Amino acid sequence: MSGASVFPQLEALLPFVTKPIQYVGGELNSTIKDWDTCDVRWALMYPDAYEVGLPNQGSMILYEVLNEQEGILAERTYAVWPDLEKLMRENHVPQFTVDAHRAVGDFDLLGLSFSTELGYTNMLTALDLAGIPMYAADRGMDDPIVVAGGHAAFNPEPISRFVDAAVLGDGEEAVLMISAIVRQWKSEGRPGGREEVLLRLAETGSVYIPAFYDVDYHDDGRIRRVTTNQTRAPWRVSKHTVMNLDEWPFPKKPLVPLAETVHERMSVEIFRGCTRGCRFCQAGMITRPVRERSITGIGDMVKAGLEATGYEEVGLLSLSSADHSEIAEIAKDLADRYEGTQTGLSLPSTRVDAFNVDLANELTRNGRRSGLTFAPEGGSERIRKVINKMVTEEDLIRTVTTAYANGWRQVKLYFMCGLPTETDEDVLQIAEVAKRVIEAGREASGMKDIRCTVSIGGFVPKPHTPFQWAAQLNHEATDARLHKLRDAIRADRRYGKSIGFRYHDGKPGIIEGLLSRGDRRVGAVIERVWRQGARFDGWSEHFSYQAWADAAHEALSDVPVDLDWYTIRERGEDEVLPWDHLDSGLDKEWLWQDWQESISGAEVEDCRWTPCYDCGVCDQMGTSIQIGPTGQRLLPVTVVDPTPVLANEASL
Repeated sequence: MSGASVFPQLEALLPFVTKPIQYVGGELNSTIKDWDTCDVRWALMYPDAYEVGLPNQGSMILYEVLNEQEGILAERTYAVWPDLEKLMRENHVPQFTVDAHRAVGDFDLLGLSFSTELGYTNMLTALDLAGIPMYAADRGMDDPIVVAGGHAAFNPEPISRFVDAAVLGDGEEAVLMISAIVRQWKSEGRPGGREEVLLRLAETGSVYIPAFYDVDYHDDGRIRRVTTNQTRAPWRVSKHTVMNLDEWPFPKKPLVPLAETVHERMSVEIFRGCTRGCRFCQAGMITRPVRERSITGIGDMVKAGLEATGYEEVGLLSLSSADHSEIAEIAKDLADRYEGTQTGLSLPSTRVDAFNVDLANELTRNGRRSGLTFAPEGGSERIRKVINKMVTEEDLIRTVTTAYANGWRQVKLYFMCGLPTETDEDVLQIAEVAKRVIEAGREASGMKDIRCTVSIGGFVPKPHTPFQWAAQLNHEATDARLHKLRDAIRADRRYGKSIGFRYHDGKPGIIEGLLSRGDRRVGAVIERVWRQGARFDGWSEHFSYQAWADAAHEALSDVPVDLDWYTIRERGEDEVLPWDHLDSGLDKEWLWQDWQESISGAEVEDCRWTPCYDCGVCDQMGTSIQIGPTGQRLLPVTVVDPTPVLANEASL
């Protein structure tokens, strides 16, 4: 029966798997709606394990936005670990939701949110377990419409054969629009079948249907052109942008997990978008323009969320939270409001030039004082100019000196390796920076127990950024530089033991690069490696570079491209990129110019505080930057009794 629970079959398997609680559902603030009273039904999947997927803010927002609507239900599904996958196959248990344990194949729509491309193989597992045909072309009237979203959806071409649709940008309004179209089509008796509802989605101009586009290639493997094969499909698809975040105060009642997750806190997004202009940062580029939530809107969300969850920590989230125009007032007023409640506030990694000790003290006033994280990204000032990270070494030393002098003992620094024009000297400079940080900390605090952790991530060129044309550093060279850096840190006995060093080898980054800038031919690689057992590629213990390299060699043997062609090859100005028909609002000409300026080390200011420099977003998207200050302040949660106290009463 459609919509029936599969829990009786699933329950018998749970004693034989790890962490069975992640599959049982029933979390605080979860929602189960009557199947028969709803005419549009979504299964929302974050294609990773429960512990990573449940706290994902985007998925949680869409879950609540949809379930607030009458006649629409949304349930959650996550990737199952290989031990349960094996048992599900043996016992014919389909991919299920954790809310009412309904079969994913029974839903009208399956929405997948991809924060990283390394979740693609988990998507194929879910489709296969759900009994949904793997290829979009093979699906019928009763199969769910598979919709991809999230940052990776800005280039969905590698998974174009597996998804029916892709949504670029903000999802709140997009899922409601899609729901309305599906509802209307169903109420009319589903005229024209599956193709008709997909055409109606395409006609909006903001839902990409890969099947309605054809790709031609040059003999050397480059793309010649992308054309539509349906007159009702636009030649270019635009992203969604939600304006006025105060009108979208989600999640109002955040989910509280039953099992341990990667984030044990309640989170509030204080603004969306970033115009700092870091050239490597896809998130900053594709989420433009900046849209701040008001201080009162933030306060209302914090109050409602704490009451609904019981959490004792609130994360104030954005791409650069300390850049909110009223962040000092937000931190002080929230700290005042929750004085004595053990409610702590936290920010994600803070820009060096946005940190001040007053802000940090407010954030930790009611909670524990944890380490501070800063992201200089580049080891040398030269490479920081290349990536437009306008922070000098002196800025960093001044900031960490202030932190150490005010009681902090631990600082974490995040850098990248493999950036365009980077040399060994640029990377080795990271060791010198770390040593200066320890030295400054010891001098400022008068203590020897100062710690600094250096964390290194590999650079992966991303679509819709100035570095989308850049060659990626091969994994052998990445590893060689990281080993030199490790040795340089350890060699100095004065500082080596005070500096922690964490890094990943270069191989996962190469595969991420393949998937990030790949075209439709990469879909064959994904399918082949999945059939050979690839799962949870974002987890080091499950990732196999050799499996991916072998799959790429085999799947691409009949075309003039290979793994290196997609990754370590620099692109030319006139090359058609796989995502050129997908509009993030950024002018390709502006991105190219910024790419050229990066090579010369030219810096670009933040357009929040300077005149527009014509990236294209506001003009093409019909949007504008929305920032304060508003001049408003937060009132205490507890209302003070306004009744005046008489003088003779006061003296008693």
